[in-house]
Amino acid sequence: MALEEVLKTADVISIHLALSEQSKDLLNEARLRLMKKSAYLVNTARGAIVDEAALVKILKAKAIAGAALDVFLEEPLPKDHPLLELDNVVLTPHLGWPTDSGFAGFAENAVTNILDYMEGKLTRALNPQALQHRAKR
Repeated sequence: MALEEVLKTADVISIHLALSEQSKDLLNEARLRLMKKSAYLVNTARGAIVDEAALVKILKAKAIAGAALDVFLEEPLPKDHPLLELDNVVLTPHLGWPTDSGFAGFAENAVTNILDYMEGKLTRALNPQALQHRAKR
């Protein structure tokens, strides 16, 4: 199904893309205007995938029901940003993606890395040469 057809028929559009030259401003004003008046936009991917100025205009006009945004062109979102004035948008400061189990995994990995390091093992080290340099001092 073509993107335009999805935009015309979906109740919720949830963005899950990496930012690239192809995805930048993928949801421009023309595409956003294809969405149903009752539809919602969710973006937890990258702010630049959605034309933010166009989205503000569309939300102000109530051309779509609302949006939930975790990512923005500028992060943190400036205190005077027009999105902050809208009652049909939910905003989170680029933290809406992790789950409780995801946070548990982060903590477990951190503990494993520290314990391994204390035993002289390098686990998931991105720059092990830094530790070799330190040992030579």
